Amino acid sequence: MSSAVVPPVPAPSGEPFWVWALTIAGLAAIFAVDLWAGRRAREVTMRDAARGVAIYVGLAVVFAAGIFWFGGREQGTAFVAGYVTEYSLSVDNLFVFLLIMTAFQVPKAFQHRVLLVGILIALVMRGGFILAGAAVIERFSWVFYLFGAFLVITAVKVCLEKSDDSHEFSENALLRLVRRAVPVTDTYRGTALCVWEAGRWMITPMLMVMIAIGLTDLLFALDSIPAIFGLTKDPYIVFTANAFALLGLRQLYFLLGGLLSRLVYLQYGLGVILAFIGVKLVLEALHTNTVPFIHAGRPVEVPLIGIELSLAVIIGVLAVTTVASLIRTRGQGQPDGGDPEQSERTALSRT
Repeated sequence: MSSAVVPPVPAPSGEPFWVWALTIAGLAAIFAVDLWAGRRAREVTMRDAARGVAIYVGLAVVFAAGIFWFGGREQGTAFVAGYVTEYSLSVDNLFVFLLIMTAFQVPKAFQHRVLLVGILIALVMRGGFILAGAAVIERFSWVFYLFGAFLVITAVKVCLEKSDDSHEFSENALLRLVRRAVPVTDTYRGTALCVWEAGRWMITPMLMVMIAIGLTDLLFALDSIPAIFGLTKDPYIVFTANAFALLGLRQLYFLLGGLLSRLVYLQYGLGVILAFIGVKLVLEALHTNTVPFIHAGRPVEVPLIGIELSLAVIIGVLAVTTVASLIRTRGQGQPDGGDPEQSERTALSRT
Protein backbone atom coordinates (compact mmCIF):
# COMPACT_ATOMS: atom_id res chain seq x y z
CA MET A 1 0.00 0.00 0.00
CA SER A 2 1.03 3.60 -0.48
CA SER A 3 2.24 5.74 2.39
CA ALA A 4 -1.10 7.58 2.35
CA VAL A 5 -2.92 4.41 3.37
CA VAL A 6 -3.00 4.66 7.15
CA PRO A 7 -5.53 3.66 9.79
CA PRO A 8 -8.22 6.19 10.64
CA VAL A 9 -7.94 8.28 13.77
CA PRO A 10 -9.04 5.96 16.57
CA ALA A 11 -11.96 6.80 18.77
CA PRO A 12 -10.69 7.33 22.30
CA SER A 13 -12.27 5.83 25.38
CA GLY A 14 -13.35 9.34 26.35
CA GLU A 15 -11.82 12.32 28.07
CA PRO A 16 -12.21 12.58 31.86
CA PHE A 17 -15.11 14.59 33.19
CA TRP A 18 -12.79 17.27 34.54
CA VAL A 19 -11.41 17.89 31.04
CA TRP A 20 -14.91 18.49 29.69
CA ALA A 21 -15.80 20.65 32.70
CA LEU A 22 -12.65 22.74 32.40
CA THR A 23 -13.14 23.19 28.64
CA ILE A 24 -16.78 24.23 28.94
CA ALA A 25 -15.89 26.60 31.79
CA GLY A 26 -13.17 28.15 29.64
CA LEU A 27 -15.54 28.59 26.70
CA ALA A 28 -18.17 30.09 29.00
CA ALA A 29 -15.58 32.54 30.33
CA ILE A 30 -14.66 33.59 26.79
CA PHE A 31 -18.31 34.19 25.94
CA ALA A 32 -18.81 36.12 29.18
CA VAL A 33 -15.83 38.38 28.49
CA ASP A 34 -17.01 38.94 24.92
CA LEU A 35 -20.53 39.74 26.09
CA TRP A 36 -19.19 42.16 28.72
CA ALA A 37 -16.91 43.84 26.18
CA GLY A 38 -19.85 44.36 23.83
CA ARG A 39 -22.32 45.50 26.49
CA ARG A 40 -22.56 48.96 24.94
CA ALA A 41 -24.34 49.25 21.61
CA ARG A 42 -21.88 50.44 18.98
CA GLU A 43 -20.94 49.66 15.41
CA VAL A 44 -18.02 47.25 15.01
CA THR A 45 -15.14 48.76 13.03
CA MET A 46 -12.82 46.89 10.69
CA ARG A 47 -10.01 47.31 13.20
CA ASP A 48 -12.15 45.79 15.97
CA ALA A 49 -13.13 42.89 13.72
CA ALA A 50 -9.54 42.21 12.62
CA ARG A 51 -8.37 42.25 16.22
CA GLY A 52 -11.18 39.88 17.22
CA VAL A 53 -10.42 37.41 14.42
CA ALA A 54 -6.72 37.44 15.37
CA ILE A 55 -7.55 36.79 19.03
CA TYR A 56 -9.92 33.90 18.32
CA VAL A 57 -7.62 32.26 15.78
CA GLY A 58 -4.81 32.69 18.30
CA LEU A 59 -6.90 30.96 20.97
CA ALA A 60 -7.57 28.09 18.56
CA VAL A 61 -3.84 27.79 17.83
CA VAL A 62 -3.02 27.68 21.56
CA PHE A 63 -5.70 25.05 22.13
CA ALA A 64 -4.40 23.02 19.18
CA ALA A 65 -0.91 23.15 20.68
CA GLY A 66 -2.36 21.74 23.90
CA ILE A 67 -4.06 18.92 21.98
CA PHE A 68 -0.79 18.09 20.21
CA TRP A 69 1.06 18.10 23.55
CA PHE A 70 -1.40 16.04 25.60
CA GLY A 71 -3.23 14.05 22.92
CA GLY A 72 -0.51 13.36 20.37
CA ARG A 73 0.00 14.13 16.71
CA GLU A 74 -3.07 12.32 15.37
CA GLN A 75 -5.50 14.01 17.75
CA GLY A 76 -3.84 17.39 17.23
CA THR A 77 -3.99 17.05 13.47
CA ALA A 78 -7.62 15.93 13.73
CA PHE A 79 -8.47 19.09 15.68
CA VAL A 80 -6.73 21.34 13.16
CA ALA A 81 -8.44 19.59 10.23
CA GLY A 82 -11.81 19.77 11.98
CA TYR A 83 -11.35 23.42 12.91
CA VAL A 84 -10.35 24.44 9.38
CA THR A 85 -13.25 22.46 7.90
CA GLU A 86 -15.82 23.91 10.30
CA TYR A 87 -14.47 27.45 9.89
CA SER A 88 -14.60 27.23 6.10
CA LEU A 89 -18.12 25.80 6.13
CA SER A 90 -19.12 28.50 8.64
CA VAL A 91 -18.10 31.20 6.16
CA ASP A 92 -21.04 29.96 4.12
CA ASN A 93 -23.30 30.80 7.08
CA LEU A 94 -22.32 34.45 6.88
CA PHE A 95 -24.24 34.90 3.64
CA VAL A 96 -27.48 33.87 5.34
CA PHE A 97 -26.68 35.81 8.52
CA LEU A 98 -26.41 38.91 6.33
CA LEU A 99 -29.83 38.19 4.85
CA ILE A 100 -31.38 37.61 8.30
CA MET A 101 -29.95 40.88 9.60
CA THR A 102 -31.43 42.68 6.60
CA ALA A 103 -34.83 40.97 6.93
CA PHE A 104 -35.12 41.91 10.62
CA GLN A 105 -33.64 45.39 9.99
CA VAL A 106 -31.16 44.97 12.85
CA PRO A 107 -29.40 48.28 13.63
CA LYS A 108 -25.65 48.01 13.03
CA ALA A 109 -24.96 48.98 16.64
CA PHE A 110 -26.83 45.85 17.83
CA GLN A 111 -25.53 43.34 15.28
CA HIS A 112 -22.50 42.22 17.30
CA ARG A 113 -24.71 41.31 20.29
CA VAL A 114 -27.24 39.53 18.09
CA LEU A 115 -24.52 37.40 16.53
CA LEU A 116 -22.88 36.59 19.86
CA VAL A 117 -26.06 35.32 21.51
CA GLY A 118 -27.24 33.61 18.31
CA ILE A 119 -23.92 31.76 18.08
CA LEU A 120 -24.17 30.76 21.75
CA ILE A 121 -27.59 29.25 21.05
CA ALA A 122 -26.13 27.47 18.02
CA LEU A 123 -23.23 26.05 20.05
CA VAL A 124 -25.55 24.62 22.71
CA MET A 125 -27.71 22.95 20.06
CA ARG A 126 -24.64 21.67 18.20
CA GLY A 127 -23.36 20.19 21.46
CA GLY A 128 -26.50 18.08 21.77
CA PHE A 129 -26.26 17.10 18.11
CA ILE A 130 -22.62 16.04 18.54
CA LEU A 131 -23.29 13.91 21.63
CA ALA A 132 -26.20 12.20 19.88
CA GLY A 133 -24.11 11.61 16.76
CA ALA A 134 -21.23 10.15 18.78
CA ALA A 135 -23.59 7.75 20.56
CA VAL A 136 -25.10 6.59 17.27
CA ILE A 137 -21.68 6.10 15.64
CA GLU A 138 -20.38 4.10 18.60
CA ARG A 139 -23.36 1.75 18.49
CA PHE A 140 -24.01 1.56 14.75
CA SER A 141 -20.84 1.71 12.65
CA TRP A 142 -22.87 1.39 9.44
CA VAL A 143 -24.17 4.94 9.95
CA PHE A 144 -20.97 6.08 8.20
CA TYR A 145 -22.47 4.79 4.96
CA LEU A 146 -25.39 7.19 5.47
CA PHE A 147 -23.15 10.10 6.47
CA GLY A 148 -20.87 9.51 3.50
CA ALA A 149 -23.72 9.28 0.99
CA PHE A 150 -25.37 12.38 2.47
CA LEU A 151 -22.17 14.42 2.16
CA VAL A 152 -21.58 13.35 -1.43
CA ILE A 153 -25.17 14.22 -2.38
CA THR A 154 -24.85 17.57 -0.60
CA ALA A 155 -21.56 18.24 -2.42
CA VAL A 156 -23.18 17.62 -5.79
CA LYS A 157 -26.11 19.86 -4.87
CA VAL A 158 -23.77 22.68 -3.79
CA CYS A 159 -21.67 22.47 -6.96
CA LEU A 160 -24.68 22.35 -9.28
CA GLU A 161 -26.52 25.26 -7.67
CA LYS A 162 -27.51 27.59 -10.52
CA SER A 163 -26.51 31.22 -10.27
CA ASP A 164 -29.94 32.43 -11.36
CA ASP A 165 -31.76 30.74 -8.49
CA SER A 166 -33.42 33.31 -6.23
CA HIS A 167 -33.97 32.90 -2.51
CA GLU A 168 -35.18 35.05 0.32
CA PHE A 169 -35.32 34.55 4.04
CA SER A 170 -38.63 33.36 5.40
CA GLU A 171 -39.46 32.57 9.00
CA ASN A 172 -39.55 28.88 9.85
CA ALA A 173 -42.35 27.10 11.70
CA LEU A 174 -40.84 27.72 15.15
CA LEU A 175 -40.55 31.47 14.61
CA ARG A 176 -44.12 31.62 13.31
CA LEU A 177 -45.27 29.64 16.36
CA VAL A 178 -43.48 32.08 18.67
CA ARG A 179 -45.19 35.02 16.96
CA ARG A 180 -48.60 33.40 17.45
CA ALA A 181 -47.97 32.39 21.06
CA VAL A 182 -46.24 35.53 22.35
CA PRO A 183 -46.84 39.15 21.32
CA VAL A 184 -43.86 40.79 19.61
CA THR A 185 -43.11 44.52 19.73
CA ASP A 186 -43.10 46.43 16.46
CA THR A 187 -39.68 47.98 17.05
CA TYR A 188 -36.47 47.25 18.95
CA ARG A 189 -36.26 48.26 22.62
CA GLY A 190 -32.52 48.72 22.78
CA THR A 191 -30.89 45.36 23.53
CA ALA A 192 -33.84 44.14 25.62
CA LEU A 193 -35.17 40.69 24.75
CA CYS A 194 -38.55 41.17 26.42
CA VAL A 195 -40.43 44.12 27.90
CA TRP A 196 -43.51 44.75 30.04
CA GLU A 197 -45.90 46.92 28.08
CA ALA A 198 -49.65 47.50 28.22
CA GLY A 199 -49.98 45.15 31.18
CA ARG A 200 -48.34 42.15 29.53
CA TRP A 201 -44.95 40.72 28.64
CA MET A 202 -43.85 41.11 25.04
CA ILE A 203 -40.73 39.86 23.29
CA THR A 204 -38.73 42.10 20.98
CA PRO A 205 -37.40 41.55 17.45
CA MET A 206 -33.96 41.23 19.11
CA LEU A 207 -34.94 37.85 20.58
CA MET A 208 -36.56 36.75 17.32
CA VAL A 209 -33.45 37.42 15.24
CA MET A 210 -31.24 35.63 17.80
CA ILE A 211 -33.46 32.56 17.56
CA ALA A 212 -33.43 32.79 13.76
CA ILE A 213 -29.62 32.81 13.64
CA GLY A 214 -29.33 29.93 16.10
CA LEU A 215 -31.82 27.77 14.18
CA THR A 216 -30.24 28.64 10.83
CA ASP A 217 -26.84 27.55 12.10
CA LEU A 218 -28.35 24.25 13.25
CA LEU A 219 -29.52 23.62 9.68
CA PHE A 220 -25.97 24.15 8.44
CA ALA A 221 -24.74 21.74 11.11
CA LEU A 222 -26.66 18.95 9.39
CA ASP A 223 -23.79 18.62 6.91
CA SER A 224 -20.88 20.17 8.82
CA ILE A 225 -21.19 17.81 11.82
CA PRO A 226 -21.15 14.62 9.69
CA ALA A 227 -18.19 16.13 7.82
CA ILE A 228 -16.05 16.49 10.94
CA PHE A 229 -17.09 13.04 12.16
CA GLY A 230 -15.48 11.88 8.94
CA LEU A 231 -12.18 13.24 10.27
CA THR A 232 -12.37 12.02 13.87
CA LYS A 233 -14.82 10.05 15.99
CA ASP A 234 -13.73 11.78 19.21
CA PRO A 235 -16.72 13.88 20.40
CA TYR A 236 -14.37 16.12 22.41
CA ILE A 237 -12.38 17.05 19.31
CA VAL A 238 -15.59 17.48 17.30
CA PHE A 239 -17.14 19.75 19.93
CA THR A 240 -14.08 21.91 20.55
CA ALA A 241 -13.39 22.33 16.82
CA ASN A 242 -16.98 23.50 16.38
CA ALA A 243 -16.75 25.79 19.40
CA PHE A 244 -13.60 27.58 18.27
CA ALA A 245 -14.91 27.89 14.71
CA LEU A 246 -18.14 29.47 15.96
CA LEU A 247 -16.28 31.74 18.39
CA GLY A 248 -14.47 33.50 15.56
CA LEU A 249 -17.44 33.59 13.24
CA ARG A 250 -18.95 36.81 14.62
CA GLN A 251 -15.83 38.90 14.08
CA LEU A 252 -15.32 37.31 10.67
CA TYR A 253 -18.79 38.53 9.69
CA PHE A 254 -17.75 42.15 10.22
CA LEU A 255 -14.24 41.70 8.79
CA LEU A 256 -15.15 40.15 5.45
CA GLY A 257 -18.06 42.48 4.65
CA GLY A 258 -18.26 42.98 0.89
CA LEU A 259 -15.49 40.43 0.31
CA LEU A 260 -18.09 37.68 0.67
CA SER A 261 -19.54 38.53 -2.74
CA ARG A 262 -16.11 38.01 -4.34
CA LEU A 263 -15.77 34.37 -3.24
CA VAL A 264 -17.45 33.18 -6.43
CA TYR A 265 -15.77 29.76 -6.41
CA LEU A 266 -16.39 29.05 -2.72
CA GLN A 267 -19.30 26.74 -3.48
CA TYR A 268 -17.09 24.49 -5.61
CA GLY A 269 -14.37 24.37 -2.96
CA LEU A 270 -16.87 23.44 -0.26
CA GLY A 271 -18.42 20.88 -2.59
CA VAL A 272 -15.04 19.22 -3.20
CA ILE A 273 -14.30 19.12 0.54
CA LEU A 274 -17.69 17.62 1.39
CA ALA A 275 -17.35 15.01 -1.37
CA PHE A 276 -13.80 14.14 -0.27
CA ILE A 277 -14.88 13.59 3.34
CA GLY A 278 -17.94 11.67 2.15
CA VAL A 279 -15.73 9.25 0.22
CA LYS A 280 -13.44 8.98 3.26
CA LEU A 281 -16.42 8.01 5.41
CA VAL A 282 -17.57 5.34 2.97
CA LEU A 283 -14.07 3.85 2.80
CA GLU A 284 -13.90 3.67 6.60
CA ALA A 285 -17.37 2.10 6.70
CA LEU A 286 -16.23 -0.56 4.22
CA HIS A 287 -13.06 -1.18 6.22
CA THR A 288 -15.11 -2.00 9.35
CA ASN A 289 -18.15 -3.34 7.50
CA THR A 290 -20.70 -5.47 9.35
CA VAL A 291 -23.67 -4.96 7.02
CA PRO A 292 -24.82 -8.46 5.94
CA PHE A 293 -25.57 -7.64 2.29
CA ILE A 294 -22.18 -5.98 1.73
CA HIS A 295 -19.32 -8.47 1.28
CA ALA A 296 -21.27 -11.01 3.34
CA GLY A 297 -20.95 -8.83 6.42
CA ARG A 298 -17.14 -8.96 6.39
CA PRO A 299 -14.74 -5.99 6.32
CA VAL A 300 -13.58 -4.93 2.87
CA GLU A 301 -9.87 -4.32 2.30
CA VAL A 302 -9.88 -0.80 0.88
CA PRO A 303 -7.30 2.00 1.13
CA LEU A 304 -7.96 4.46 3.94
CA ILE A 305 -7.35 8.19 3.89
CA GLY A 306 -5.20 9.45 6.75
CA ILE A 307 -5.96 12.58 8.75
CA GLU A 308 -2.79 14.36 7.59
CA LEU A 309 -3.69 13.83 3.93
CA SER A 310 -7.21 15.06 4.73
CA LEU A 311 -5.84 18.24 6.28
CA ALA A 312 -3.60 18.85 3.26
CA VAL A 313 -6.53 18.40 0.85
CA ILE A 314 -8.82 20.71 2.85
CA ILE A 315 -6.26 23.52 3.10
CA GLY A 316 -5.20 23.07 -0.53
CA VAL A 317 -8.75 23.23 -1.88
CA LEU A 318 -9.59 26.31 0.19
CA ALA A 319 -6.39 28.07 -0.90
CA VAL A 320 -6.98 27.35 -4.59
CA THR A 321 -10.66 28.39 -4.58
CA THR A 322 -9.98 31.56 -2.57
CA VAL A 323 -7.09 32.72 -4.77
CA ALA A 324 -9.01 31.82 -7.94
CA SER A 325 -12.06 33.74 -6.69
CA LEU A 326 -10.08 36.87 -5.86
CA ILE A 327 -8.30 36.77 -9.23
CA ARG A 328 -11.59 36.21 -11.06
CA THR A 329 -13.27 39.19 -9.33
CA ARG A 330 -10.26 41.51 -9.32
CA GLY A 331 -11.46 45.09 -9.71
CA GLN A 332 -15.05 44.10 -8.91
CA GLY A 333 -14.99 44.98 -5.19
CA GLN A 334 -18.15 46.53 -3.81
CA PRO A 335 -17.47 49.05 -1.08
CA ASP A 336 -21.07 49.17 -0.04
CA GLY A 337 -20.95 45.56 1.10
CA GLY A 338 -22.10 43.96 -2.12
CA ASP A 339 -25.41 42.56 -3.22
CA PRO A 340 -26.63 40.21 -0.48
CA GLU A 341 -29.15 38.46 -2.73
CA GLN A 342 -26.35 37.37 -5.07
CA SER A 343 -24.07 36.40 -2.19
CA GLU A 344 -26.24 34.08 -0.15
CA ARG A 345 -27.45 31.77 -2.93
CA THR A 346 -24.86 29.10 -2.35
CA ALA A 347 -25.40 29.16 1.39
CA LEU A 348 -29.17 28.93 1.13
CA SER A 349 -28.86 25.91 -1.16
CA ARG A 350 -27.52 23.95 1.83
CA THR A 351 -30.50 24.82 4.04
